Amino acid sequence: MYRLQLIITIILLYNSTICCQVNKDNYIFFLHNRFLEEHELNEAHPEFGRVEYKEIVGEFEKNGFKVITEKRNGNVNARDYAVGIVNQIDSLLKKGVEPKRITIVGTSKGGYIAQYVSTLANNSELNFVFVACFRNSDLIEIPEINFCGNILNIYEKTDPFGVSALKRKENSSCEIRHFKEIELNTKMGHGFLFKPLKEWIKPTIKWANGNYSLE
Repeated sequence: MYRLQLIITIILLYNSTICCQVNKDNYIFFLHNRFLEEHELNEAHPEFGRVEYKEIVGEFEKNGFKVITEKRNGNVNARDYAVGIVNQIDSLLKKGVEPKRITIVGTSKGGYIAQYVSTLANNSELNFVFVACFRNSDLIEIPEINFCGNILNIYEKTDPFGVSALKRKENSSCEIRHFKEIELNTKMGHGFLFKPLKEWIKPTIKWANGNYSLE
């Protein structure tokens, strides 16, 4: 009888340990730009060259992140695609991944998808990095976007497709505990996001590691 009770106790303790384990991996969802969505991996943009998609993903992986990404095909609807990302995030959360260990990084159109993820997930603990994906006209043209989470906005001074998103942050109803912006001056226009430049990759990695001061 004593032996049976001991076996049952060991089983219960084992199941309890498995049940309550917390996944300590850090995840990045990487959402690329529109050009790659409509062209092959090796195709070159007439002005900016090839999108160095694999190289960008490789930089995140080299820094210890589990990267969830895919090359989108066709002109996908940003909001609809974001719903699928939110479902994947929910799956990770159910597996014990802490929301602070999940970062959604989007460049250009991918950044707009990330903004919809921020809106639909409505989780103030998730991390987001929006790269070259906000214009002042968005406040009128895409009024349904509501920032939520820890948000880093990166834009390039010579790029017409990215400016400060402070007004969107101020208009959002969700609590935003950490919000920072970086204005780059690479003189590369919108092409800066085609490459894994340290100017935007480095702060992205810091943000995804919870270093919200970027020091």
